[in-house]
Amino acid sequence: MASQRELDLVLFGATGFVGKLTAEYLVKAAPREAKIGLAGRSLDKLAAVRSELGDAAAQWTLIAADSADQAALDAMAERTKVVVTTVGPYAKYGLPLVQACAAAGTHYADLTGEPLFIRECIDSYQDAAVASGAKIVNSCGFDSVPSDLSVYLIYKKSLEDNTGELEETTLVASMKGGMSGGTIASGRGQMESVAADGSLRTLLDNPYALSPDDSLEPDVGKQSNQALRRANTIDPSLDGWVTSFIMAPHNTKIVRRSNALLGWAYGKNFRYSEVMSAGKSVAAPVVAAGVAGALAAYEAVGPLLSKGVGKSVLDRILPKPGTGPSEETRNSGYFTTKTFARTTSGAKYLATFSAQGDPGYAATAVLLGECGLALAFDDELLSPLAGVVTPATVMGDTLADRYRAAGMIVEVERR
Repeated sequence: MASQRELDLVLFGATGFVGKLTAEYLVKAAPREAKIGLAGRSLDKLAAVRSELGDAAAQWTLIAADSADQAALDAMAERTKVVVTTVGPYAKYGLPLVQACAAAGTHYADLTGEPLFIRECIDSYQDAAVASGAKIVNSCGFDSVPSDLSVYLIYKKSLEDNTGELEETTLVASMKGGMSGGTIASGRGQMESVAADGSLRTLLDNPYALSPDDSLEPDVGKQSNQALRRANTIDPSLDGWVTSFIMAPHNTKIVRRSNALLGWAYGKNFRYSEVMSAGKSVAAPVVAAGVAGALAAYEAVGPLLSKGVGKSVLDRILPKPGTGPSEETRNSGYFTTKTFARTTSGAKYLATFSAQGDPGYAATAVLLGECGLALAFDDELLSPLAGVVTPATVMGDTLADRYRAAGMIVEVERR
């Protein structure tokens, strides 16, 4: 049984940029008696990472494993209760590990922002994971925990208040921080897949692409990820302008999957969207229009830039996976998401989720690290749901408590 395994948690990809940050967080946050392993291709590099972590990690196990070595991944999964992985792009490197965890009954958490990868996880390994009891939890970083957990907590509050089902729900994101080379590589990988197989565009454009049964999803009209409007059209308390949010096409699919996995508990008329604040300066509408236009253009021509000369140019100018900003830059970042919701009775709610630290690096190490720790140590507090799941559906309330204890603001209020 997983509860009797040699290790509680293995961090796969510990020598990468985000992997090291996650390891540093686990040293501070994991119970002292936790049995933790660091995994990657090179034992020497893993040993170097472990030595940098100090005495608290001195007894952590080192595991040599490669994404291309199925036998090594199988053996690793069988040794531990949980595998947390930062090795992406996940469509390129992730499926063998999902296969190993689903077969072994080992819980799994990743940072993917790739709907095509998650769809393949569902189609290929859902049944095996359900049979073994494995919780395969995708998108446990800034993609998509703040989105997923905020809506879940609003739903729980509306149940407590008996105010009906959720209807129009919109997340407004504000942040300061960079985008990791890994995130960029994941996005490019999806565009390359679409360039090779045009039919995948239909899946990416489908708001219910990750649904367990698309035929049961509601018809609530068009739900576009493009945005350019005044912020007060979302809520009168907001000033300035909002624009398209680069993470919305993925995050919204995760939130809708959560609704479906919970039996459409949020509501059959649940409409969800995400936007990004462009501020309220004189230049805000120009900035908002520029961002919206750039994202629309990338969506349209991205596949063309993913091959031939376009690919060569991008290879030279974009950050590479495993790279990231300085500690000073990471620590100066922040994110705040405010999710506004209305229920069928007319009740209004606001969920606020915020943290200090670059969302793609410092904050994501906390978000992912706590997901791994919850899967490893909070068995009695987790949902019995198994298979390819979402952070909110299996860890909802206990995850919110963990983030609050870690210094993040996670709150819901009726307005």
